[in-house]
Amino acid sequence: MAGLLVDSGRYAAAVLRSLHGLFAVYKPPGVPWKLVRDSVETNLLKELNSLKQKPTRNHVRFLLGGGEASGGDAQLTLSATMMPVLADHHLVKGPNYTHLKIGTGQRLDTRSSGVFVLGVGDGAKRLTEMYNGHFTKDYTVCGVFGKATDDFSDTGRLVEKTTYDHIVRDKLERILAVIQGTHQKALLAYSQVDLQSQKAYELAAKGLLRPLDKSPPLITGIRCLRFAPPEFTLEIQCLNETQQYLRKIVHEIGLELKSSAVCTQVRRTRDSFFRLDDALLRTQWNLDSILKALEDSRPRVEMELHKLDQLLDQISSGSTSKRNGPHPSIVHGADPQQEI
Repeated sequence: MAGLLVDSGRYAAAVLRSLHGLFAVYKPPGVPWKLVRDSVETNLLKELNSLKQKPTRNHVRFLLGGGEASGGDAQLTLSATMMPVLADHHLVKGPNYTHLKIGTGQRLDTRSSGVFVLGVGDGAKRLTEMYNGHFTKDYTVCGVFGKATDDFSDTGRLVEKTTYDHIVRDKLERILAVIQGTHQKALLAYSQVDLQSQKAYELAAKGLLRPLDKSPPLITGIRCLRFAPPEFTLEIQCLNETQQYLRKIVHEIGLELKSSAVCTQVRRTRDSFFRLDDALLRTQWNLDSILKALEDSRPRVEMELHKLDQLLDQISSGSTSKRNGPHPSIVHGADPQQEI
Protein backbone atom coordinates (compact mmCIF):
# COMPACT_ATOMS: atom_id res chain seq x y z
CA MET A 1 0.00 0.00 0.00
CA ALA A 2 2.66 2.45 0.98
CA GLY A 3 4.32 1.97 -2.39
CA LEU A 4 1.44 3.75 -4.08
CA LEU A 5 1.01 6.62 -1.67
CA VAL A 6 2.57 9.94 -2.51
CA ASP A 7 5.78 11.04 -0.89
CA SER A 8 7.86 14.12 -1.50
CA GLY A 9 10.61 12.12 -3.18
CA ARG A 10 8.44 10.58 -5.90
CA TYR A 11 8.32 11.99 -9.36
CA ALA A 12 4.91 13.17 -10.59
CA ALA A 13 5.22 11.07 -13.76
CA ALA A 14 5.56 7.87 -11.70
CA VAL A 15 2.52 8.75 -9.59
CA LEU A 16 0.51 9.55 -12.71
CA ARG A 17 1.13 6.02 -14.02
CA SER A 18 -0.68 4.68 -10.93
CA LEU A 19 -3.77 6.82 -11.57
CA HIS A 20 -5.77 4.23 -13.47
CA GLY A 21 -9.02 2.48 -12.62
CA LEU A 22 -12.34 3.09 -10.91
CA PHE A 23 -13.18 4.72 -7.60
CA ALA A 24 -16.28 6.18 -5.97
CA VAL A 25 -16.92 9.53 -4.31
CA TYR A 26 -19.91 10.74 -2.29
CA LYS A 27 -21.82 13.43 -4.16
CA PRO A 28 -23.52 15.82 -1.75
CA PRO A 29 -27.07 17.03 -2.46
CA GLY A 30 -27.38 20.36 -4.21
CA VAL A 31 -24.08 19.98 -6.08
CA PRO A 32 -24.05 19.27 -9.85
CA TRP A 33 -22.25 16.07 -10.83
CA LYS A 34 -19.97 17.99 -13.19
CA LEU A 35 -18.75 20.21 -10.35
CA VAL A 36 -17.87 17.08 -8.36
CA ARG A 37 -15.90 15.65 -11.28
CA ASP A 38 -14.13 18.94 -11.95
CA SER A 39 -13.26 19.37 -8.26
CA VAL A 40 -11.66 15.93 -8.17
CA GLU A 41 -9.64 16.72 -11.31
CA THR A 42 -8.54 20.11 -9.93
CA ASN A 43 -7.35 18.57 -6.67
CA LEU A 44 -5.42 15.81 -8.45
CA LEU A 45 -3.75 18.25 -10.85
CA LYS A 46 -2.75 20.57 -8.02
CA GLU A 47 -1.07 17.75 -6.09
CA LEU A 48 0.57 16.23 -9.16
CA ASN A 49 2.12 19.58 -10.04
CA SER A 50 3.40 19.96 -6.48
CA LEU A 51 5.37 16.70 -6.68
CA LYS A 52 8.93 16.31 -7.88
CA GLN A 53 9.19 17.00 -11.60
CA LYS A 54 11.71 15.97 -14.22
CA PRO A 55 15.04 17.76 -13.83
CA THR A 56 15.37 20.89 -15.93
CA ARG A 57 17.39 20.33 -19.09
CA ASN A 58 20.74 22.04 -19.50
CA HIS A 59 22.45 23.24 -22.64
CA VAL A 60 25.86 24.67 -23.46
CA ARG A 61 26.12 28.41 -23.78
CA PHE A 62 29.26 30.30 -24.86
CA LEU A 63 29.63 33.43 -22.79
CA LEU A 64 31.86 36.38 -23.56
CA GLY A 65 34.57 37.06 -21.06
CA GLY A 66 37.21 39.75 -20.82
CA GLY A 67 40.93 39.24 -20.36
CA GLU A 68 44.14 41.19 -20.64
CA ALA A 69 46.46 40.37 -23.48
CA SER A 70 50.21 40.97 -23.51
CA GLY A 71 51.00 44.63 -23.84
CA GLY A 72 48.04 45.66 -21.70
CA ASP A 73 45.41 45.46 -24.47
CA ALA A 74 41.99 44.05 -23.56
CA GLN A 75 40.97 40.80 -25.27
CA LEU A 76 37.50 39.15 -25.50
CA THR A 77 37.25 35.41 -24.90
CA LEU A 78 34.46 32.82 -25.16
CA SER A 79 33.91 30.30 -22.39
CA ALA A 80 31.59 27.27 -22.51
CA THR A 81 29.07 27.14 -19.66
CA MET A 82 26.17 24.79 -18.83
CA MET A 83 22.94 26.78 -18.44
CA PRO A 84 19.36 25.61 -17.66
CA VAL A 85 16.85 25.68 -20.52
CA LEU A 86 14.54 28.54 -19.58
CA ALA A 87 11.71 27.06 -21.63
CA ASP A 88 11.52 24.23 -19.04
CA HIS A 89 11.07 26.60 -16.12
CA HIS A 90 7.58 26.41 -14.57
CA LEU A 91 7.29 30.19 -14.61
CA VAL A 92 7.75 30.09 -18.40
CA LYS A 93 5.79 27.01 -19.49
CA GLY A 94 3.25 26.85 -16.66
CA PRO A 95 2.24 23.68 -14.77
CA ASN A 96 3.27 20.33 -16.20
CA TYR A 97 -0.21 18.81 -15.86
CA THR A 98 -3.31 20.69 -16.96
CA HIS A 99 -5.76 17.90 -17.82
CA LEU A 100 -6.67 14.40 -16.62
CA LYS A 101 -8.91 11.90 -18.34
CA ILE A 102 -11.69 11.39 -15.78
CA GLY A 103 -14.92 9.72 -16.87
CA THR A 104 -18.20 9.46 -14.98
CA GLY A 105 -20.42 6.48 -14.33
CA GLN A 106 -24.19 6.63 -13.87
CA ARG A 107 -24.77 10.29 -13.05
CA LEU A 108 -26.76 11.81 -10.21
CA ASP A 109 -28.85 14.91 -10.76
CA THR A 110 -28.24 18.03 -8.69
CA ARG A 111 -30.80 17.31 -5.98
CA SER A 112 -29.67 13.70 -5.42
CA SER A 113 -26.78 12.45 -3.35
CA GLY A 114 -24.79 9.29 -2.81
CA VAL A 115 -22.34 6.98 -4.54
CA PHE A 116 -20.90 8.46 -7.74
CA VAL A 117 -18.39 6.30 -9.66
CA LEU A 118 -15.51 7.94 -11.52
CA GLY A 119 -12.91 6.42 -13.83
CA VAL A 120 -9.43 7.81 -14.33
CA GLY A 121 -7.00 6.82 -17.08
CA ASP A 122 -7.95 3.42 -18.48
CA GLY A 123 -10.88 3.39 -16.05
CA ALA A 124 -12.96 4.90 -18.87
CA LYS A 125 -13.00 1.47 -20.53
CA ARG A 126 -14.17 -0.13 -17.27
CA LEU A 127 -16.98 2.43 -17.02
CA THR A 128 -18.22 1.35 -20.44
CA GLU A 129 -18.17 -2.30 -19.36
CA MET A 130 -20.13 -1.41 -16.24
CA TYR A 131 -22.72 0.48 -18.26
CA ASN A 132 -23.14 -2.36 -20.76
CA GLY A 133 -23.39 -4.85 -17.89
CA HIS A 134 -26.66 -3.32 -16.59
CA PHE A 135 -25.65 -3.62 -12.94
CA THR A 136 -28.34 -2.79 -10.40
CA LYS A 137 -28.18 0.18 -8.05
CA ASP A 138 -29.65 0.74 -4.60
CA TYR A 139 -31.41 3.92 -3.48
CA THR A 140 -32.95 5.23 -0.30
CA VAL A 141 -35.95 7.32 -1.33
CA CYS A 142 -37.89 9.45 1.16
CA GLY A 143 -41.39 10.79 0.62
CA VAL A 144 -44.20 12.72 2.30
CA PHE A 145 -47.91 12.03 1.85
CA GLY A 146 -50.49 14.77 1.52
CA LYS A 147 -49.34 17.00 -1.32
CA ALA A 148 -48.42 16.96 -4.99
CA THR A 149 -46.07 19.23 -6.95
CA ASP A 150 -45.35 19.83 -10.61
CA ASP A 151 -41.98 18.01 -10.50
CA PHE A 152 -42.78 15.32 -7.88
CA SER A 153 -40.29 16.84 -5.37
CA ASP A 154 -40.94 18.78 -2.18
CA THR A 155 -39.30 21.86 -3.73
CA GLY A 156 -41.63 22.01 -6.74
CA ARG A 157 -44.69 24.17 -7.25
CA LEU A 158 -47.57 22.93 -5.10
CA VAL A 159 -50.52 21.78 -7.21
CA GLU A 160 -52.62 19.79 -4.75
CA LYS A 161 -53.13 18.97 -1.06
CA THR A 162 -54.83 15.74 0.04
CA THR A 163 -55.65 13.79 3.18
CA TYR A 164 -53.55 10.79 4.19
CA ASP A 165 -55.08 9.60 7.47
CA HIS A 166 -56.53 6.52 5.76
CA ILE A 167 -53.09 5.23 4.67
CA VAL A 168 -51.70 2.34 6.72
CA ARG A 169 -48.48 0.41 6.25
CA ASP A 170 -50.24 -2.74 4.99
CA LYS A 171 -51.81 -0.81 2.12
CA LEU A 172 -48.46 0.74 1.20
CA GLU A 173 -46.69 -2.63 1.23
CA ARG A 174 -49.38 -4.18 -1.00
CA ILE A 175 -48.76 -1.47 -3.58
CA LEU A 176 -44.99 -2.05 -3.34
CA ALA A 177 -45.49 -5.80 -3.88
CA VAL A 178 -47.50 -5.13 -7.04
CA ILE A 179 -44.81 -2.76 -8.35
CA GLN A 180 -42.07 -5.32 -7.76
CA GLY A 181 -44.05 -8.15 -9.35
CA THR A 182 -44.88 -6.11 -12.44
CA HIS A 183 -41.27 -5.08 -12.98
CA GLN A 184 -39.94 -8.61 -12.39
CA LYS A 185 -42.17 -9.90 -15.18
CA ALA A 186 -40.81 -7.20 -17.47
CA LEU A 187 -37.25 -8.07 -16.45
CA LEU A 188 -37.81 -11.68 -17.48
CA ALA A 189 -38.97 -10.54 -20.91
CA TYR A 190 -36.08 -8.11 -21.43
CA SER A 191 -33.57 -10.75 -20.31
CA GLN A 192 -34.48 -12.67 -23.47
CA VAL A 193 -34.41 -16.08 -21.81
CA ASP A 194 -36.89 -18.86 -22.34
CA LEU A 195 -39.37 -18.23 -19.53
CA GLN A 196 -40.16 -21.97 -19.31
CA SER A 197 -36.53 -23.10 -19.02
CA GLN A 198 -34.70 -24.31 -15.94
CA LYS A 199 -31.97 -21.75 -16.66
CA ALA A 200 -34.44 -18.87 -16.40
CA TYR A 201 -35.68 -20.23 -13.07
CA GLU A 202 -32.17 -20.60 -11.66
CA LEU A 203 -31.06 -17.12 -12.76
CA ALA A 204 -34.24 -15.56 -11.39
CA ALA A 205 -33.87 -17.37 -8.06
CA LYS A 206 -30.34 -16.00 -7.68
CA GLY A 207 -31.38 -12.50 -8.70
CA LEU A 208 -28.98 -12.59 -11.65
CA LEU A 209 -31.35 -11.82 -14.50
CA ARG A 210 -30.61 -8.62 -16.38
CA PRO A 211 -31.56 -7.20 -19.79
CA LEU A 212 -29.22 -7.93 -22.67
CA ASP A 213 -30.14 -4.75 -24.51
CA LYS A 214 -31.58 -1.36 -23.65
CA SER A 215 -34.67 -1.42 -21.50
CA PRO A 216 -36.91 1.03 -19.67
CA PRO A 217 -36.27 1.58 -15.95
CA LEU A 218 -36.75 -1.70 -14.09
CA ILE A 219 -37.23 -2.17 -10.36
CA THR A 220 -35.79 -5.44 -9.05
CA GLY A 221 -36.70 -4.83 -5.43
CA ILE A 222 -38.66 -2.31 -3.36
CA ARG A 223 -39.56 -2.27 0.33
CA CYS A 224 -40.61 0.14 3.05
CA LEU A 225 -37.87 0.95 5.56
CA ARG A 226 -39.79 3.48 7.62
CA PHE A 227 -43.47 4.38 7.91
CA ALA A 228 -44.32 7.41 10.08
CA PRO A 229 -47.14 9.27 8.31
CA PRO A 230 -46.97 11.58 6.58
CA GLU A 231 -43.32 10.55 6.11
CA PHE A 232 -42.06 7.27 4.71
CA THR A 233 -38.78 5.83 3.42
CA LEU A 234 -38.30 3.25 0.67
CA GLU A 235 -35.34 1.12 -0.36
CA ILE A 236 -35.30 0.54 -4.11
CA GLN A 237 -33.07 -1.71 -6.22
CA CYS A 238 -33.25 -0.83 -9.89
CA LEU A 239 -31.45 -0.48 -13.20
CA ASN A 240 -31.61 1.92 -16.14
CA GLU A 241 -33.32 4.44 -13.88
CA THR A 242 -33.09 8.18 -13.47
CA GLN A 243 -33.56 9.95 -10.17
CA GLN A 244 -36.57 11.76 -11.63
CA TYR A 245 -38.13 8.39 -12.43
CA LEU A 246 -37.78 7.42 -8.75
CA ARG A 247 -39.49 10.66 -7.72
CA LYS A 248 -42.32 9.79 -10.08
CA ILE A 249 -42.60 6.37 -8.41
CA VAL A 250 -43.30 8.16 -5.12
CA HIS A 251 -45.93 10.31 -6.86
CA GLU A 252 -47.66 7.24 -8.37
CA ILE A 253 -47.65 5.43 -5.02
CA GLY A 254 -49.50 8.38 -3.50
CA LEU A 255 -52.11 8.24 -6.25
CA GLU A 256 -52.64 4.50 -5.84
CA LEU A 257 -53.26 5.05 -2.13
CA LYS A 258 -56.01 7.59 -2.97
CA SER A 259 -53.82 10.43 -1.80
CA SER A 260 -50.74 12.22 -3.09
CA ALA A 261 -47.04 12.20 -2.26
CA VAL A 262 -43.85 14.07 -3.03
CA CYS A 263 -40.25 12.93 -2.87
CA THR A 264 -38.02 14.65 -0.33
CA GLN A 265 -34.75 12.77 -0.86
CA VAL A 266 -33.05 10.45 -3.34
CA ARG A 267 -29.82 8.91 -2.09
CA ARG A 268 -27.86 6.27 -3.97
CA THR A 269 -26.34 3.77 -1.54
CA ARG A 270 -24.83 1.35 -4.08
CA ASP A 271 -23.77 1.55 -7.70
CA SER A 272 -22.99 -1.94 -9.03
CA PHE A 273 -20.10 -3.11 -6.80
CA PHE A 274 -19.38 0.26 -5.13
CA ARG A 275 -21.13 0.95 -1.81
CA LEU A 276 -21.33 3.87 0.59
CA ASP A 277 -18.30 2.59 2.50
CA ASP A 278 -16.25 2.86 -0.71
CA ALA A 279 -17.28 6.45 -1.48
CA LEU A 280 -14.72 9.14 -0.67
CA LEU A 281 -16.05 12.16 1.20
CA ARG A 282 -15.24 15.67 0.02
CA THR A 283 -12.32 15.91 2.47
CA GLN A 284 -10.85 12.78 0.84
CA TRP A 285 -10.83 14.02 -2.74
CA ASN A 286 -7.03 14.08 -2.72
CA LEU A 287 -4.24 12.18 -4.41
CA ASP A 288 -3.37 9.86 -1.50
CA SER A 289 -6.97 8.82 -0.82
CA ILE A 290 -7.76 8.28 -4.50
CA LEU A 291 -4.62 6.20 -5.08
CA LYS A 292 -5.58 3.99 -2.14
CA ALA A 293 -9.18 3.70 -3.39
CA LEU A 294 -7.96 2.71 -6.85
CA GLU A 295 -5.70 0.01 -5.43
CA ASP A 296 -8.41 -1.34 -3.13
CA SER A 297 -11.05 -1.51 -5.87
CA ARG A 298 -8.89 -2.94 -8.66
CA PRO A 299 -9.17 -6.66 -7.69
CA ARG A 300 -12.90 -6.34 -7.02
CA VAL A 301 -13.54 -4.61 -10.34
CA GLU A 302 -11.67 -7.30 -12.27
CA MET A 303 -13.49 -10.09 -10.40
CA GLU A 304 -16.96 -8.59 -10.86
CA LEU A 305 -16.45 -7.88 -14.56
CA HIS A 306 -15.20 -11.43 -15.06
CA LYS A 307 -18.31 -12.76 -13.29
CA LEU A 308 -20.40 -10.53 -15.55
CA ASP A 309 -18.86 -12.09 -18.66
CA GLN A 310 -19.71 -15.56 -17.35
CA LEU A 311 -23.25 -14.51 -16.49
CA LEU A 312 -23.87 -13.00 -19.91
CA ASP A 313 -22.64 -16.22 -21.49
CA GLN A 314 -25.19 -18.16 -19.41
CA ILE A 315 -28.01 -15.81 -20.33
CA SER A 316 -27.05 -15.83 -24.00
CA SER A 317 -26.94 -19.63 -24.10
CA GLY A 318 -30.51 -19.73 -22.80
CA SER A 319 -31.85 -16.82 -24.80
CA THR A 320 -34.62 -16.99 -27.33
CA SER A 321 -34.94 -14.83 -30.40
CA LYS A 322 -34.75 -11.11 -29.66
CA ARG A 323 -38.02 -9.49 -28.82
CA ASN A 324 -39.27 -6.41 -27.07
CA GLY A 325 -40.69 -7.02 -23.61
CA PRO A 326 -43.64 -5.15 -22.15
CA HIS A 327 -42.96 -1.77 -20.65
CA PRO A 328 -43.39 -2.18 -16.86
CA SER A 329 -46.16 -0.12 -15.33
CA ILE A 330 -46.05 1.15 -11.78
CA VAL A 331 -49.00 -1.01 -10.78
CA HIS A 332 -51.14 -3.56 -12.56
CA GLY A 333 -53.52 -1.80 -14.91
CA ALA A 334 -51.79 1.57 -14.69
CA ASP A 335 -50.50 3.42 -17.72
CA PRO A 336 -46.88 2.64 -18.59
CA GLN A 337 -44.42 4.97 -16.91
CA GLN A 338 -42.23 6.89 -19.29
CA GLU A 339 -38.74 7.81 -18.11
CA ILE A 340 -38.37 11.53 -17.53
